Amino acid sequence: MQSFSKFSLTLIIVLSIVFGVHIFILYQLDLPLFDNRIIAAYLVNCSLALGIYFSLFLLKNKMSEQIGFLYMGGSFVKFLFFFIFFYPYYKLDGGLDSLEFAAFFIPYVISLILETLGVIEFLKK
Repeated sequence: MQSFSKFSLTLIIVLSIVFGVHIFILYQLDLPLFDNRIIAAYLVNCSLALGIYFSLFLLKNKMSEQIGFLYMGGSFVKFLFFFIFFYPYYKLDGGLDSLEFAAFFIPYVISLILETLGVIEFLKK
């Protein structure tokens, strides 16, 4: 469980810092700070990464041969969330602009990188 606690703390701290930098950049560019469901995007990506990591952590001994497939399934779940909950909102104005893209995919990529590193770490043990 120490691995999950370490991962959770790291993920939350890193995403908080990235969120702060993201908001700061929007502020510096005089762009809307909390549009494009940015808060929801960070929270959803963090929650999904925690849930996927925890599930893989619990299944690592029982299904060690299938962890890669389960991990890919977790990524599929993240894309489903995007296409069900975010994409329709982003398409309301006719297209997906760069601010909308960044609002979702910055936390997505950061959580994906940390999730990958975390899974690699516990699989090495």
